Amino acid sequence: MSRNRFTNKVCLVTGAGSGIGRATALSFAREGAAVVVAELNVEAGEKTLFDILAMGGKGVFVPVDIAQREQVEHMITVAVETFGWLDCAVNSAGIAGTLSLPTHEYPEGAWLQMLAVNLTGTWYCMKSQLAQMLKQGGGTIVNIASAAGLRGQPENVPYAASKHGVVGITRTAAIEYATKNIRINALCPTAIETPMLMEGRRKLAYNPEARQQAINYQAMKRMGQPEEVADVALWLCSDEATFMTGHALPVDGGAFA
Repeated sequence: MSRNRFTNKVCLVTGAGSGIGRATALSFAREGAAVVVAELNVEAGEKTLFDILAMGGKGVFVPVDIAQREQVEHMITVAVETFGWLDCAVNSAGIAGTLSLPTHEYPEGAWLQMLAVNLTGTWYCMKSQLAQMLKQGGGTIVNIASAAGLRGQPENVPYAASKHGVVGITRTAAIEYATKNIRINALCPTAIETPMLMEGRRKLAYNPEARQQAINYQAMKRMGQPEEVADVALWLCSDEATFMTGHALPVDGGAFA
């Protein structure tokens, strides 16, 4: 049952068309928020908005490529013009790449693309979100990093580098705005059953051995669900976590224990 922690709140989610982003957007809506659904894939973003409206929620869809600064700035403009302000932002948009190669063989183009989306794109989002939150007197931001932001990920060096970077900008900004009523945290999920993981680089949906390896990595011996990450993101955005800032919090089924 919804606790309505976000009634009269405006919450923005990037990557809201699938996986953790979609679960987070729907969870915000269930708890009373007006949701800004930001997503590169128009069909997926519109589906999330449709589902929010179908449950009686409020929302708006904004197509956005977070690697493009002007599009990110437009996203914030639409959010504020539509709902008046911005209470919470969950930056979930990102890519995992398609290649599995050692560092010295990784192609430059693929490296640059992943850094552009995962790291620079998240920075663009934070810049615009922080500017708005400073104007209105506060807010909360949660960045979806990865377990690969806390440890190495062999054969995927740009992903690990980009997610370590997300943790770095999260911690830095948390210090900078700690006295400005703005809290900033990151989540570092391990193996979560999302389309990006199941259909992406390692294709766990079609590779039973790789899927079992992912399952065995967690002490709980199962993969996590997007909703389980969304629950933690909402908690960090809520008034139940008002003394939490600057964390890179594993959501890991005990993997880091």
